[in-house]
This record gives sequence, structure tokens and C-alpha cells, in this order.
Amino acid sequence: MNAERMGIFKKAGILLAAVGPGLFLIGYNIGTGSITTMASAGSRYGMSLFWALVLSCVFTYVMLEAYGRYTAVTGETAMNAYRKHFRFGKALAIYSMIALIIGELTALAGVTAIVADMVHEWTGYAFGGEGANRTIVTLIIMIGSFILLWYGKYSRFEKFLILLVIIMGASFLLSMVLVVPRPMELVKGLVPEIPSEPDAFLIVAGMAGTTCSAMVFIMRSIVVAEKGWTGKDLKLGRVDALISSGMMLLLSASVMACAAGTLYLIGQPVERAVDMVKTLEPLAGKFAISLFVIGIIGAGISTLFPIVLVAPWLLCDYLGIPRNIKSPMFRTLAGLSLLICLTIPIFGGSPVWIMVASQAFQALLLPVITIPILLLLNRKDLMGENKAGFGLNLGLWATLIFGLVTGYAGILGLLDPLEKLFQ
Repeated sequence: MNAERMGIFKKAGILLAAVGPGLFLIGYNIGTGSITTMASAGSRYGMSLFWALVLSCVFTYVMLEAYGRYTAVTGETAMNAYRKHFRFGKALAIYSMIALIIGELTALAGVTAIVADMVHEWTGYAFGGEGANRTIVTLIIMIGSFILLWYGKYSRFEKFLILLVIIMGASFLLSMVLVVPRPMELVKGLVPEIPSEPDAFLIVAGMAGTTCSAMVFIMRSIVVAEKGWTGKDLKLGRVDALISSGMMLLLSASVMACAAGTLYLIGQPVERAVDMVKTLEPLAGKFAISLFVIGIIGAGISTLFPIVLVAPWLLCDYLGIPRNIKSPMFRTLAGLSLLICLTIPIFGGSPVWIMVASQAFQALLLPVITIPILLLLNRKDLMGENKAGFGLNLGLWATLIFGLVTGYAGILGLLDPLEKLFQ
């Protein structure tokens, strides 16, 4: 019996050790952007946009499977594959890198501003007065992140931050139990419909962008390569993708449901970061702000560190050179990226809407990275017996259509504030 138990635990340990690239990326993806966008959607429209979240998670599974399959079989990462196998591959790879970096740096400005905003509100609440100066908080985050980057000792700190995010994630799940939407609301929310309001297109595109994120799929190929998966691990890759996309659906839906069950009912949409605190009040009461601040700081900083490494990661992927976090190139590019954190303190703007807009911009990139992987997976000379079958091809074509629709919604949503700006 003991031997049997040991065998079960050993198999479980092997599974947990093997399954991981998707969970790592979802941990990176479920952060400040997801919380802000889902809370904004739930607070404005209840569960009526639940369909956009469900479809985004379905297509996230398809794209995790697609990029993971290609790298496992060929050993090639995404940018390297673009450059090698397409006539205009260098231009495509460079365009993709620039677009992804712009999207991530915009998100960096929003992430830092939301964390600084929450610290400002919490210190005012806890100690009285006006609260900590947002610019000083931002500078502390920047300097601290650069020190961690310089000495390359982020991994231990990251474990602590992940613990904070898990606490907030569990809080959202428990809060959802207290304000769980009626079954008919969820059923109605599965019917595709966009409310006839100015911000609705931006919110839909933001939901798609933060969930079905182009950056996550590009990074999927890098992480699978680092993991050393081969064509023998394709089944494991499918399990990993399924668990990861399922977790994303559960956590994102819990945030949306909390906002729908609190802010939507009282007619208070999320306009400022502190508005999101009310989503946890049914569970935490007066401690909601402290609990939310703890989680949002963890989510923000644990997301910030990978964002500042996006540029050097993609450049190494494109050139096919080793990724050394202590190299001068990594330190220089990451340091320059951190300067973006000062954008909102210097020039102003709404952190919540900048965060949502950055996620909507990500939705514009989905078709750009879907077409290349669709073509690559159908090349017999590259994939051999593991080329895409009917099911995966159908999923990729559906993802492309979804990406075009949400990309169009993103364009409409991003144009509206620009028109107001220049009026």
C-alpha cells in the first residue's frame, strides 16, 4: 500500500514538474491588466460580456497548443521561425517585435500607475492625511526593480509576490461565492452582444487582449524551448494548455462576477483604481482595501519585471542568441524600459483607462501572430507527421476571425478617446 502511495505521489510530482510553461505564462498574464479590465467590464455591463471572456479563453487554449506544438517539434522559437521560413520573415519579425514592445511598455505605464495609486489610497486610509506621493512611490518601484534586475536575485522575491497574488486570487473566488450571479445571467452573457455605449468596444477588445494575449503566445515558444519539450511531449503540452486556459477562465470570471455583483448593482463603474476595492467588500469588509492593495502590489510588481525584459527577450529570440539577464544588453534595455513608469506621473492620465487601452492594443496583434503559425503548422517539411490536423486548423481559423473582429472593436475603441483629445 505504501509503495502504491509512493507511486501515485511520484507520478504526481513528475506531472507537476513537467506541466508548467502554460501555468508560468498564465501567472504572468493574470495580473493588474486582467483585474482592471475584468473589473471594468463587470462594473459597467454585469455579466453581459461573459461570452467575450469564454471565447478568449477557448482561443487561448488553441494558440498555446499551436505555438507549443511548433516549438516542441522543430525546436525553433517564434521570431526565429518567422525570420527563417517566410519571404518577408525579417520584416514580419521586426514588426511583431516593435508592436509587442509598444503594447507591453504601454501596459507598464498603466501597471505602475495603478500600483502607485493604490499605495497612495491605502496609506491615506491607514495613516490619515493625503497618502504617499504617487511620483515617489513610482520612483521607489523603478529603483527597486532595477536593483533586483542588476543583481539577478529576483526569483526569491518573485515567490513572495506570487504568494500575494494567490491570496488575492483566492479572495476573488471566495467573494464570487457570496455574490455569485444567477444562472440565467451567465446564460444570457454567453450570447454575443456589445452594448451600445461609447466605451463598450474598448472594453471588449481589452478583455480579448488581456486574455488572448499575443505576447503570451510568443513567450510560449520560448518557455517550451527552455523546458526542452520535444515531439514526444505533445500530449503533455495539450494538458498544460487546457489547465492553463481553464484557470484563466476561472480567475478572470471571478473578478468579473465580483464587480457585477457589487459595483454594477449600485451603478458605480470602475473609473479609478481604488474603485476596484469594493469588489472584495462582501468578503473582507473594512479590510478590503488592505487585502486588495496587498494583491495588486504583488500582481503589479510580479508583472512589471517580465515586461521590462520583453525587449531583450524578443531580440535574443530573433537573433537566436542565449538569454543572459546579467548581460549589458539586458540591463540597458530593461533600465530604459523602466523610465516608461514615469509617464503618468509626469504627463497625467487615467491609469485604469490606459491599462484597458494597452490591453485593447494587444487585441490588434492577435491576427498578426495567428497567420504565421497557421502556415508553419501546415508545412509537412517542418512538422512531418505532427502537422496540424482538422481540429487545430479549425481552431486557428476561428481564432483568426475572432482576432479580426476584436481587433476592429479595438480600433473603434481606441479612436474614440483620440477624437475627443483633438476636438
